[in-house]
Amino acid sequence: MTIENRSEYGSHDNALEELERRNQKLAKINAALMQRVERSMDYQANAYSMFQTAIGLETQVRARTEELKAALNRLERANSQLTLARDGAERANRFKTRFFTAVGHDLLQPLHAARLSLSALGEIHGEQQHKRLIGQVDHALSTIEELLRTILDLSKLDSGAIKPSFQPVGVPDLFRSVLVDIEPIARDKGLLLTMRAREMAVTSDPLMLRRILQNLLANAVQYTERGRVLLACRKRGAHLRIDVWDTGPGIAPSEQTKIFEEFHRGAAGQRSHAGGFGIGLAIISRMAETLGHRIELCSEPGRGTRFSVYVPISEELPANRSVSRDRQSAATRAYGLTSLKVMVVDNDAGVREAMRALLDRWGCDARLFQGLEGVNGMLASDPAFRPDIILADFHLDNGEQGLDAVARVREAFGTPIQAVVITADHSVEVAEAVAATGSEILRKPVKPAELRALITHLVG
Repeated sequence: MTIENRSEYGSHDNALEELERRNQKLAKINAALMQRVERSMDYQANAYSMFQTAIGLETQVRARTEELKAALNRLERANSQLTLARDGAERANRFKTRFFTAVGHDLLQPLHAARLSLSALGEIHGEQQHKRLIGQVDHALSTIEELLRTILDLSKLDSGAIKPSFQPVGVPDLFRSVLVDIEPIARDKGLLLTMRAREMAVTSDPLMLRRILQNLLANAVQYTERGRVLLACRKRGAHLRIDVWDTGPGIAPSEQTKIFEEFHRGAAGQRSHAGGFGIGLAIISRMAETLGHRIELCSEPGRGTRFSVYVPISEELPANRSVSRDRQSAATRAYGLTSLKVMVVDNDAGVREAMRALLDRWGCDARLFQGLEGVNGMLASDPAFRPDIILADFHLDNGEQGLDAVARVREAFGTPIQAVVITADHSVEVAEAVAATGSEILRKPVKPAELRALITHLVG
């Protein structure tokens, strides 16, 4: 082979190699392009799949949103109905409170008159059968009175109408004032009623705290057939624990959690012949809750019961500590009131007639008036009649008050004549208004012996 042929073959080989390299390069480019095309197609497929997924999720979100809107609408309607029901319940509760207050006042008026008339009748000397019937009627009136007071207390506590007036309360005077009411009942049952008081004061509402202790003592005396009832106190840190102990039948553990519920009398209450509606302890519990005082019960069947009230200790001493003690001693006296000049102001004709009969039996010289007009007429026509004491109803007709009559008489004679305001209104506002005039207050229906003792104390 010549040199020219070799050169020609060498060029041909080089061309083939070049073509081979180009072919491989094109193959790589083609492979790369195919990969890009495949990736592009996969991306489009994924994008389409995501698009479909998004459409599905949007549909679900729309459906859930509609369900949520429907639920919110139902909830809004339910809230509106609950609001209407709550407003209706509040209106009914306010109406119930006003109703019981008004009806209670109207019912206490004839009870007040009946008690006064019955007392006057009882002082007339007669046969033993006559006295026994009077006693039965008096017991029935007392039962009705207690039930009405209980209904009114429950109504006021439920509505929040009772607002406590916190002040220092002397423990010895408080204990004596409670025992003076319970002592005759305990004595009739042959029970020993004692107290152990400490010379200190507590912070509470004196009327509500007295009512709590009075109810606890009354329950203890009612359910204790033999033994003793003790009113005592112990210091426990910043509180004074006031205890009412008895040697009664005790309360079973299964009943102790229910004893403060309304209308629950328990086994001892069902065995007792004293009656009752099982709401006394419920009132005690609610009063203690209103005052923020804790109630504690400790009892063992067959051995007795201890009810305790935890009351904050006061660093201040109560004002006029000796007044209540004097009044309690006066409450046990019953002197004659012959020739005592008494002015009675009451808008109820039945009460005026009953009061006239009672005061006549006591030998008093009484003048009775319906309202301020009659008082002014008497002052103008008979100025020589200067009353020793005024007995006035708080609520009179035409928006007048008994305090108006008291102020008018005192102004006419220029002297602070003693006055007793008699009312069925147990509100703090009324008590404060009466106290501001230096007058005394009695709640209807008034017990004649209590009225006579108070008159004797004031004018004696």
